[in-house]
Amino acid sequence: MERRTFLNRIGSILAVLGIAEAEWLSLGNRYYQALAQPSPRKLALLIGINQYPQIPSLSGCLTDVDLQRELLIHRFGFQRSDILTLTEEQASREFIEAAFLDHLGKQAKPDDVVVFHFSGYGSRVKLETSSDTMQNALVPVNVGEYAQNDKIVNYILEETLLLLLRSLPTDRVTAVLDTSYYAPSPVLGLKIRALQESVAKLAAEELDFLKQLKTQKLSSTPIVLAATSEPNPPAREGLFSGFNAGLFTYALTQYLWEFTPPTKIQVALSSYMENSLYKLGSKQQPGLLSSQENPDITSLVPDNIIGAEGVVSAIEEDGKTVYLWLAGLPPQVLLYYGVNSRFTLATTEQLVLRSRTGLTAKAQISKIEGANPLQVGQLVQEAVRVLPRNINLTIALDTRLERIERVDATSAFAGFSHVSTVIAGEKPADYVFAKLQEIPSRYGLFSLGGELIPNTAGEVGEAVKLTAQRLAPKLSTLFAAKLWRLTENQGSSRLPLKATLEIISGISPRVVMQRETIRTFKLETSIKKSLPTAIVPIGSRMQYRVENQSDRSVYLILLGLNNNHTGVAFYSWETPQEPNTGDTKPLLKQVVIAPGETLTLPQTNSASEWLISGPACFCEQQMIFSTAPFSETIAALSTVKYSTAEQQPIGSLLNPLDVAQALLQDLHNASPLKAEMNSTAADSYILDVNNWASLSFSFQVV
Repeated sequence: MERRTFLNRIGSILAVLGIAEAEWLSLGNRYYQALAQPSPRKLALLIGINQYPQIPSLSGCLTDVDLQRELLIHRFGFQRSDILTLTEEQASREFIEAAFLDHLGKQAKPDDVVVFHFSGYGSRVKLETSSDTMQNALVPVNVGEYAQNDKIVNYILEETLLLLLRSLPTDRVTAVLDTSYYAPSPVLGLKIRALQESVAKLAAEELDFLKQLKTQKLSSTPIVLAATSEPNPPAREGLFSGFNAGLFTYALTQYLWEFTPPTKIQVALSSYMENSLYKLGSKQQPGLLSSQENPDITSLVPDNIIGAEGVVSAIEEDGKTVYLWLAGLPPQVLLYYGVNSRFTLATTEQLVLRSRTGLTAKAQISKIEGANPLQVGQLVQEAVRVLPRNINLTIALDTRLERIERVDATSAFAGFSHVSTVIAGEKPADYVFAKLQEIPSRYGLFSLGGELIPNTAGEVGEAVKLTAQRLAPKLSTLFAAKLWRLTENQGSSRLPLKATLEIISGISPRVVMQRETIRTFKLETSIKKSLPTAIVPIGSRMQYRVENQSDRSVYLILLGLNNNHTGVAFYSWETPQEPNTGDTKPLLKQVVIAPGETLTLPQTNSASEWLISGPACFCEQQMIFSTAPFSETIAALSTVKYSTAEQQPIGSLLNPLDVAQALLQDLHNASPLKAEMNSTAADSYILDVNNWASLSFSFQVV
């Protein structure tokens, strides 16, 4: 498209919109409300680019488009015909900007919902016309179309996009940018969505377009969700079971499938999203580009909008075999989601999982007399989770290791039970084994986001095998954490439970974060004021406040990691009849919460205080509930000798793997379906949502 033709087209579209005379509406500040509430129309423009000419390809951007499209259609009522996607070669700068004006600008009316999504590279570019040295920009597919000797780049400035969003005649505009602008070098672990900054000139067409947009009186402020708060760690994409996806897009869409978030947007991003991204191996911190203070993302939503783990996406001719889109399952759980897992429909029928490829699964309806005909678009909720017993901790070997180093590492890790190795980037993994950038003669274990796991670096010049062998205790702890993370089911549990992490200070405790099994509470009771960011100062006195709102007693276990390297657990010590001196084996008892009871952990007294000590770190804790006692878990905890001095409420977990495996067995034993599913039970854990709940808490100690 020639420059003159394109600019004429833009001018005519702007004229049709009446931008010069328009009375701009102030931005409504409710992101979730914009998606969920009825409106005259809901429009979306979704951009995804994997294949860039002469630039290393990305892998998850097209999946991001699929994730967003299916979410908007099946969760929030968008019409498929109102969602325009531009992928790969379609996503040129000219086409993106023209599509924005044609599809969104020309059609949107006041009170319409508009969603814009971009997945691809971002970068920084120098503008001769700006006092700022560098500006953020999105990288379209034809980045180098005008380049001669790399002196011109065909980027879309972030400023241009923000002006376009502000030009829309509706106050319900949301943009999601799964990209970033600062590229570290070298990159370890997961792919990043950022190119090195460019000193080349920006294409004249983009500057002309920006200049024209700046002449308009634009007063609206859209909600723009960014994958990272610059210049924090860059946006990354992950390799999952059969597919790649942007970590931010996957975590965000999974959150919106399962939950009706009763929080302001910063809390959703900083609390749930950062927690989810951390578990996926990245410390990227989502950001919010908005001039508003504390914008909401939610309000009361229609009754027919319910949380779900997936949706019926297709039905075979027999009417009994269906295909499911399972984007609502937690990412770490999906990888191990086993055959014979079950889902329920709103019409009460059950579907039994038969196979899965990526996010798509094949299932069959259970034999129920008089079952209602299945329909595409029906939401499905988790009923029974089947997990294999032969799960491994997977270590990716960095491709920059020499061949002999990879051979030695493979041999060393093969000596550990429950540990397997893959080449980085070829299959899903939990951690990366690589050389330290600063000291290449040292090896260490890294998160998928490239962060060195504390206390895993070998000595200078130490052989690969020796470094790997030193990791034995660490691998056991990390594997245990992987297992208890697989129990997470805040979205699907049918046990009505609520847990609040509090700092004990002054007259009333200060809330740090709250988790609840939201599908069991009425919406009006779950709406709360926004909670503070999950930051805990060193020296704080802490407690959990747990409410059992079910009609059954529930049992509780709390496990966790301090800074991803030390296992911890909550211990309920029972005082022996006759106190002993010196080393003793303390007695552990079940923590049980009666129906309707609220319990604080630890109990408020000076002997059992939970004090947060330094140094600064990131803490992760999993609170697991069951309708049956944790008999095997308590037995596993009791096999270790603790001294009297170690009898703290939150203390070191000395045998984490034994405890994690016993925990899964206890949850399996609590499921009444295990007898019915004998053939499955032999090599699987069977977990029933009616009998267990698992809530995740993550907070920073500063």
